[in-house]
Amino acid sequence: MWNIRYFLLVGLCVPTLAAIESFFEELSLRNLNDGKVASRFSFTTRLEGVSPRDPRTLGFDDEAQHYRVFPLALGQILREYGVSELHLTLNAGRWDYDRWGYPEEKGVGTGAELWAWMGDGAPMSIDNRWKGLRNALAGLFCASLGSMDELRTTAPSQAFPPEGRLPSVDLPHQLRHASLPSEHVCTENLTPFLKLLPCKSLSGIASLLNPHRLFDADWHGMGVHVLWGEEEGVEVRLAFQSVMDPLRYSLSMSRDWSFQSLFSRVINKTCPVAVSSRVTVALPQQDAIEIKPNPSIEGEAAFFDVATVAKPLNVGMHWQHNFQYPLGEPIPLTPLSVQRTLKGSSQDRGQLSLVIINHETTTVYARYLETMPWLVQFHLHTLQAQVKGITSGNIISNFTYVPAVPHSRPTTFEAMLSLPPRSTIHLTMDVTKAFLRYTEHQPDAQRGWDLPPAVITPVEPLNSRMYTAGLLVDLATPDFSMPYNVIIFTCSLMAFIFGSIFNLLTRKFVVVRLD
Repeated sequence: MWNIRYFLLVGLCVPTLAAIESFFEELSLRNLNDGKVASRFSFTTRLEGVSPRDPRTLGFDDEAQHYRVFPLALGQILREYGVSELHLTLNAGRWDYDRWGYPEEKGVGTGAELWAWMGDGAPMSIDNRWKGLRNALAGLFCASLGSMDELRTTAPSQAFPPEGRLPSVDLPHQLRHASLPSEHVCTENLTPFLKLLPCKSLSGIASLLNPHRLFDADWHGMGVHVLWGEEEGVEVRLAFQSVMDPLRYSLSMSRDWSFQSLFSRVINKTCPVAVSSRVTVALPQQDAIEIKPNPSIEGEAAFFDVATVAKPLNVGMHWQHNFQYPLGEPIPLTPLSVQRTLKGSSQDRGQLSLVIINHETTTVYARYLETMPWLVQFHLHTLQAQVKGITSGNIISNFTYVPAVPHSRPTTFEAMLSLPPRSTIHLTMDVTKAFLRYTEHQPDAQRGWDLPPAVITPVEPLNSRMYTAGLLVDLATPDFSMPYNVIIFTCSLMAFIFGSIFNLLTRKFVVVRLD
């Protein structure tokens, strides 16, 4: 009997021996030119020797998965729908590329953004699996991702290439992308985010994730990224970015900061399952600073090994001089500056305008993506590109256009832009605003409808992506206060009539003689 139990136990443990799990955590901080501090928390879990599930097996029971460090809740969703690559971001605020440069995590579009690569050939269609995926993630992260229905789902062909490797199966892969600009990250999203970590927020770098301070930042956002590589296996990277302003809490215009001042917490314990736990601080080039405790200097960065440094760890930076706000316009830190607006005061027509400034001395090539709900429909024949007020036909090339279908499909517009050196390019296109049924309006109809940001992807540098600010469109809205006015008027009239008749029926009129 004991031999049978032994062999059964060995048989259950054999699949876990093939997969090697490892966990890495890192916190990077850098000082920005406007006195703010950008921080990025990165938690990476690798499951080596494992590949994404073959979509052709989705009609059968999946083999048992035994994880020790890898997040089980997320792993079950990935295997249930045969996802090869996944990217989910939730952000609040607008990333200032001119002042802050490129972020370490590219997905900084306002609101929620979800895109995934999935292999074809499953018993379920890609669209049905996409629907199940976003609903499952909505339940996992307590977000309104279920609203990313077919009215917001697109399939761009160039803007979102795989960041990892797709499995080498004899099946094509398809992309699904959706964004929800009105969704913002909050404490209810951070709590399930922390539950996916092996040490939660009890120890290690994750213990610095204080929601009271993170959500008070000038900009903050979280992301979940799932990649696959032949050597690395399945990799899940959980990231949280923020931009904090230490000057807001300083009475002496000092840029000094520390873990205690930024996060109101320090690191007291090391996460015992972390293979690597490191804090990286980018060192400024010109200003005189003092950093404590004593770090390890490598190039232009200071490093702290959380596992070996004395506890509690409270990294801090002291500046020798008070901060002086730079005068005049800041020098842009990115090759391109982008501004996008929706012009026109009419509620049925308008003009979409995109202004791109190329600061480089050479021609810059960039991909331009617009994904617009059917509420705003493009007139492609009115698309114009102007340089110094002169219309140019060499700016836009290789464009693809998928027109919107009312109540069914959004608009997708992609193009390659050739931006001349040291120039300002104006792209304009006329649009038509839809007239909605009164049942299709949102509860806050007078506020308007949020439109997703456009995406600009420069060809060089690689792995860079820029998001424009979201837009707010004002559609023709009925007077929803009219039913209230009618009810009030009707009730007042009925009260007047009833009161008058009631008085006539109940009062007794007598003649009083006055002597």
